[in-house]
Amino acid sequence: MRPTTIIALLAVLAAAPVAAVHAGDTGRKVGGVVEESAKTGGRAVRDGALTFGRTTRDFFTQGPSAAQRTWRANEAQTKANAREGADRVRDEAHQ
Repeated sequence: MRPTTIIALLAVLAAAPVAAVHAGDTGRKVGGVVEESAKTGGRAVRDGALTFGRTTRDFFTQGPSAAQRTWRANEAQTKANAREGADRVRDEAHQ
């Protein structure tokens, strides 16, 4: 996994306990925050596995240049998905 993917995943997972504590202080339910955090983490793992698989495929079928392009494209998509998930977690925490 690329460092950016790992950092995004850790940021999302780190936000869950903070959101849970904040939600507990105001009497809100934390179930939605935990659920969205788990979904975001699961999506990051899925995206990482897909990135690895697609990159490996392209390396063996089209060469290292194609593999690098595939990796970069999938990295951008993974980052976008992680940001989307973080937004959903944040929205859930502020409801």
